[in-house]
Amino acid sequence: MAARFGYRAPRRREELLALLGEYGERARVLAGGTDLLGDVRSGLAHPEVMVDLKRVEGYRELGWSADDGLLIRPGVTINDLLGDDRVRASYPLLAACAQDLASHQIRNRATVIGNVVNASPCADLSPALLCLGAHAVLSSQEGRREVPFTEFFTGAKRTVLRTGELLEEVVVPPAGADARGSYHKLKRIKGHDLGIVGVAALAEDGALRLGISSCAPTPLLVDGLSTHDPVDEVVAAARAAISPISDVRCTKEYRTHMVGVYVRRALEEVA
Repeated sequence: MAARFGYRAPRRREELLALLGEYGERARVLAGGTDLLGDVRSGLAHPEVMVDLKRVEGYRELGWSADDGLLIRPGVTINDLLGDDRVRASYPLLAACAQDLASHQIRNRATVIGNVVNASPCADLSPALLCLGAHAVLSSQEGRREVPFTEFFTGAKRTVLRTGELLEEVVVPPAGADARGSYHKLKRIKGHDLGIVGVAALAEDGALRLGISSCAPTPLLVDGLSTHDPVDEVVAAARAAISPISDVRCTKEYRTHMVGVYVRRALEEVA
C-alpha cells in the first residue's frame, strides 16, 4: 500500500523550525531523500509530514570563512561539494570521500548533512569529518548548540539530535585545510556500493588521525597517533579501536584484516 503523508516546503528558517517544533517526532526532514524515501517505501519510516528544506533561503550555499573554515548548509549536495574549487584544493580528503559516495546521479540529490544525519556506520563522509575535527551546529526553536562529530553519533542510525532539532550546519575548521589525506573503501563489487570497510587518514605537522567506517556501531576516530610511529603500532591501534561484526556482506575477521591493509596503504600515501 502506498504511504500517505503531508508535505510542507517552508521558505524561511523560522517557519522550518516552527514546523519541526509543532510536529516533533511525527515529522521527517526531506533534503535529498535518497535514504528517507527508501525507508518510507520499505515501511521503516512512517512520517505524518515531510518537511522539505531545499527552498529555505541560504540552505543551498557553501560558506567559507578564514576563522571558521568550510560551512556546509543543509541543502548542499555531494556534487555541490565536489564542484567547489576551495573544497578540492583545501580539503582533498573530504573530496575523496565524497567522490566514492554512490553514483553521480545519486550525488546530484544526496546532501552532505543527510549522509551524516542518517548515521549509517558505513557512511562515506563521516570518516573525513572525524579526521578533520568538524562539528555540527544543531538548531531548534529553543536555540543553537554545537557538538563535535566525535560525540554526534550514539549508535547505528542514532545521533544526539533531539526532537524538533535540525542539523543546520557542518563546520570544517581551517586547521585541517591543506593537510594530506587518503581514503580507501572496500566494496563487494567494482563500482558503486555500500562500504564493507572504510579507512581515512589525515596527516598534518606529524600528527596522524584515522577515521574508520563499517567496523563498529558508529564511525570511529583513532587519534593521538604520529606519522613517525611504527606502522605496526598504528595498525594495532586501529584494530584495537574497532568492534566489527560478521554479516551478509563480510566476516568480522576479514574486516579486521582489511583495516590493517588499508591503514598501511594510507600511511604510505600521507607520509
